[in-house]
Amino acid sequence: MDTVKIMIVDDEADMELLMRQKFRSQLREKKYEFVFALNGLEALTKLIEHPDISIILSDINMPEMDGLTLLAKVNELKNPALKTVIVSAYGDMDNIRTAMNRGAFDFITKPINFEDLEITINKTIEHINILQKAYREHEQLVAIQHDLSIAREIQQSILPKVFPAFPGRKDFDLFASMKAAKVVGGDFYDFFLIDDDHLGLVIADVSDKGIPAAIYMAVSRTIIRAAAIKGMSTEECMDYSNQLLCKENINNMFVTVFYGILDTRTGSFRYSNAGHNPPYIISPDGKVKNVEILGDIVLGVLDNVHFRSKTIAIEPGDALYLYTDGVTEAMNINNELYSEQRLDETLKTLNTAPPDEIIRTVTENLATFTSGAQQSDDITMLAVRYHP
Repeated sequence: MDTVKIMIVDDEADMELLMRQKFRSQLREKKYEFVFALNGLEALTKLIEHPDISIILSDINMPEMDGLTLLAKVNELKNPALKTVIVSAYGDMDNIRTAMNRGAFDFITKPINFEDLEITINKTIEHINILQKAYREHEQLVAIQHDLSIAREIQQSILPKVFPAFPGRKDFDLFASMKAAKVVGGDFYDFFLIDDDHLGLVIADVSDKGIPAAIYMAVSRTIIRAAAIKGMSTEECMDYSNQLLCKENINNMFVTVFYGILDTRTGSFRYSNAGHNPPYIISPDGKVKNVEILGDIVLGVLDNVHFRSKTIAIEPGDALYLYTDGVTEAMNINNELYSEQRLDETLKTLNTAPPDEIIRTVTENLATFTSGAQQSDDITMLAVRYHP
């Protein structure tokens, strides 16, 4: 146990000798260390010389500066781990009451009962230790929060978020958003031109939340993008990414991924789906339908599987809407899910809306539906309108 430094403030000349005698075993064992002052003014000087003093044991009636004035000066230091115990005659209850009202931690009456004094000192030490532990934990939380804020900034910088993303292109328009349930999340979206005529679209959802998911998300996105940019087909990209994620998977995490390639000349859309929610196609005539599920499993679980692909036609004016299950599984205060049905109904009203309006409208509807409920999962969306 660390030595506790206690300052005794009393104008009685024999107080120092008496305290050293009564607490000689504690001093020998270095449980306590005493600092002595004859009045409040000298005590303030001692506080500067010994900033590690934890307890002030102060008489009230002293020359030059009394104990009540000293207490006021100590309070100005705003050090919650520095506690003052007042000592005065039993008949001086008015001053003792004043001292307690001004922030003294406790009091002892004269003549001093040294057993009572040690109990009071130990009680004060215990309280100080609790405060110091709370302060250390607070500092740790502040440091963690700072690190999380940096992690959030790093994660957000990974995701493309400058829109319009391809201002020179007239054949398509796109928009995306990701709102993490915690400071950082496990969802991600991505989009990139593989060449002038092929647009890659990715949306994914890591199985966990928080920092582990954010790290796995960054790894997954890097692997998938690196494979896709090489010009691999969607199924080759999934096979390659899955093998790497299985090799590096320490915490038994996995990621659902939808990856598609849009031929911007013809509207041909080839995709693979690793256990992810099937996207929607929103037609200008108000029809909404899901892209067919291929039945393949998530990435990062089995390394000996091969993924399939399918090619469909995206007609001029159609929009693709990709999302994570944080949308349909968002709950309101009655624990009701937003559901695919509500999402269908919302998307039908957005048959000709640009991508940013699609995402903004769904986001607003979600906020209205879940008003008062805490967000339980990351919410990520990506929308593309094809108009060659």
